[in-house]
Amino acid sequence: MYAKLETRTFLAMLVGVSLAFVLLMKPFFGPIFWAIAIALIFHPFQIFLVRRLGDRPNVNALITLTVCMLIVVIPVLVLVTSLVAEGLGIYQQIQDGQIKPGEYIDQVNQSFPAIQSSLAQFDISFGEIRDRVVSLFVGGSQFLAKQALGVGQNTFQFFLGLALMVYLAFFLLRDGSKLVDLLIRALPLGDERERLLFAKFAEVTRATVKGNLLIAIIQGALGGIIFWILGIGGALLWGVVMAIFSLLPAVGAALVWVPAAIYLAAVGDAAQALVLTAFGVVVIGLADNLLRPILVGRDTKLPDYIVLLSTLGGIAMFGINGFVMGPLVAALFMAFWGIFIREFSEDPQATLSKDEDVG
Repeated sequence: MYAKLETRTFLAMLVGVSLAFVLLMKPFFGPIFWAIAIALIFHPFQIFLVRRLGDRPNVNALITLTVCMLIVVIPVLVLVTSLVAEGLGIYQQIQDGQIKPGEYIDQVNQSFPAIQSSLAQFDISFGEIRDRVVSLFVGGSQFLAKQALGVGQNTFQFFLGLALMVYLAFFLLRDGSKLVDLLIRALPLGDERERLLFAKFAEVTRATVKGNLLIAIIQGALGGIIFWILGIGGALLWGVVMAIFSLLPAVGAALVWVPAAIYLAAVGDAAQALVLTAFGVVVIGLADNLLRPILVGRDTKLPDYIVLLSTLGGIAMFGINGFVMGPLVAALFMAFWGIFIREFSEDPQATLSKDEDVG
């Protein structure tokens, strides 16, 4: 009895200390998560370096991290800085009255009165939609303006998070395999199950980050280019906005280029509206429809509707990190249930027959 009490007390304290450690690390969730993602994504490159340069953990991890900084971190920082600066400029133009979102919507309503009559059939007020769209537009530009001001005020916090991410990524690249082996030894789930779950975690993280980010970059670049060619103001900003929206399967970049095409048609630029619509459907839409199943759905082995729902739920729960965390949770959910069905829901008679055959 005393031995059981000791064991239970130890396990209770183990759980308590572990929860306290998780709460302690909660403020650094972002840097920790992205350091893990970097280590998983660049692990194949790390293996390549080991084959070429030999087992030199520090050198290989440093080279891998440098490559990551050059092709991912620095370009993303430059892009975010440009986005915030352009958003600040648009907000200033709204404040000065140079940009009037309400007038743009009124122009669409005047050119296409059928829209208002169609909405009225469903008891939907066009005025309320107009006010909400204007509020959303102004609020978005105001948010970017606040971020621009906040960058200066929170510079230390931002670079602290970035430094932590890079620092952790180095050690995870260097010692990641050892840490996984240690977790497999420590967790009481069974080594085979743990290896399967860790493999699923790595697979989904790689597929989601690489796939979604690549699709976002392609769609955002294509959208920004067509906006620039058509002479639509703020092409860089709208390209980045399309890249962000493209993280949502099915709808994505269309949330930006469809209203733009409607407005061009409303002001009489029918040719530009037709070009933008054709480009959006054929080129931007095709990039999503072809690449997402290949880069995300195939590797995560999740149905498209699960990817969509888990992405939306992840963003609502975890913020911007949710576009990875959502599908990851969904994939682990399906992996756990797959293990349960395979190991605990077999037909006893089938299991008995299998044992007799082995005997």
